[in-house]
Amino acid sequence: MTPLLAVWTGGALYFATGDQERKTRNLHGNHHCVMTTGTNVLDGLDITIEGRAELVHDPAERSVTAEAYEGKYGDLLTSPDGTWYGLGDTIRSGRVLLYRIDPDSGFAFGKGRTYSQTRYRFGR
Repeated sequence: MTPLLAVWTGGALYFATGDQERKTRNLHGNHHCVMTTGTNVLDGLDITIEGRAELVHDPAERSVTAEAYEGKYGDLLTSPDGTWYGLGDTIRSGRVLLYRIDPDSGFAFGKGRTYSQTRYRFGR
């Protein structure tokens, strides 16, 4: 399991990675995966999504996803001193692999004043 930046848009979870990364090699052999993302504090929401990961090639879908990343992560992606500066443009240009996980099921874990767990099933 590796922590990743991810965005939820259009009914799917997206993440970007390099072509030499272990996750890319794993997905090449088996497209079924589990993705976890969330906060690094004991407040907010963590999610786990189970589904099939597919590479995204369509320029329009890549652009919408890049905009979702920039909207969610703001200055980290758009400011010259941001940690992942330029990731949105890298996604748009296709210089990084972009995966879409079409969810089968998922879990949401609420943290904070009240802790909670909810299970989701997605229909296709």
